[in-house]
Amino acid sequence: MGAARVGVVTFPGTLDDQDAARAIRHAGGEAVSLWHADRDLRGVDAVFLPGGFSYGDYLRCGAISRFAPLMEELVPAANAGLPVLGTCNGFQILCEAHLLPGALTRNVGLHYVCRDQRVRVENATTAWTGDYAPGQELLLPVKHGEGRYVADQATIESLEASGRVVVRYLDVNPNGSTNFIAGVSNEAGNVVGLMPHPEHAVEELTGAPSVDGRGFFTSILKRFVNL
Repeated sequence: MGAARVGVVTFPGTLDDQDAARAIRHAGGEAVSLWHADRDLRGVDAVFLPGGFSYGDYLRCGAISRFAPLMEELVPAANAGLPVLGTCNGFQILCEAHLLPGALTRNVGLHYVCRDQRVRVENATTAWTGDYAPGQELLLPVKHGEGRYVADQATIESLEASGRVVVRYLDVNPNGSTNFIAGVSNEAGNVVGLMPHPEHAVEELTGAPSVDGRGFFTSILKRFVNL
């Protein structure tokens, strides 16, 4: 069996696509470049939406990227079960595309946050977290100005009750997110979004604070080995 092919989408203003591709290769997968203006997912097994400032964050973070031609292909594919992970700006895009509930708004205090952040894995059953243990603590970088996760009370209660909070901040809430939420999933668990950057925590050689991010990538690759 060949390596799983994970598409990495690049929008104008994307910054972390090469880091994402490196993380995928480091885990043993094949990274496939996907351009925002194309309408072809190229038969990939999963998709990664990386961080950055797509379209300069005009209107709202991810609001313009949500209408990219490639997203017209990605949204129905994700709804049909294609695994999709969005980090930082990718998480914002997934919320704008209504693949995930809620929204990411300006950090409390209106300051940009760049730090190594402890988080806890709350749900180890998604397509992207199966290689972690429930309750496992990770050290991952965060770097964002609009990462405060918000949603109406009914949505928050539903996410908590159904186990769809995937990762949660520990010790410090870096942006004021509701219930310290750092990442969530859709009902099926194939779509996950989080503000921390696991792609920046896979290899000590690059100065990463840990290699705790590897599990997001090994999880998705092992999923296809086990199918």
